[in-house]
Amino acid sequence: MGRGKFKGKPTGRRQFSTPEEMIAGSSARRPRTFKQEEAEIEEDERSEESEEESEDDSNGEKRKGTQGIIEIENPNLVKPKNVKAKNVDIEKTTELSRREREEIEKQQAHERYMRLQEQGKTEQARKDLERLALIRQQRADAAKKREEEKAAKEQKKSEARK
Repeated sequence: MGRGKFKGKPTGRRQFSTPEEMIAGSSARRPRTFKQEEAEIEEDERSEESEEESEDDSNGEKRKGTQGIIEIENPNLVKPKNVKAKNVDIEKTTELSRREREEIEKQQAHERYMRLQEQGKTEQARKDLERLALIRQQRADAAKKREEEKAAKEQKKSEARK
């Protein structure tokens, strides 16, 4: 029997049904293709989805693709927020990011510490004041000793002149 206008590859030869097969309607004898099986599965899924959609309509969200089948909790999935201009709340303050919040807390803690430092209430301030008092005492002793030595020199000079 003829193969049609073009000679096909050996793997994909064209097959034409005979008029007898067409009259008999031999579609039952012919093997089903993948597309036909897939179409039947899709029809079954659509009927199941229509039942699920009637239940999901209460949620108000329409899901695309596999979202209706698989429930996912993706924290990175950001839903777009469309806010109309008339619904914008001007007085609402925006949330600070974690880094900004930590930076502000760090600055406030530093200011608090410096205030306590000036008042001398921190451990480091107490140590500094003790050290400062010790140094002042040493300087005062050294100044007194110099004065005594100077006075002793002056006395020796005055005695040597006489």
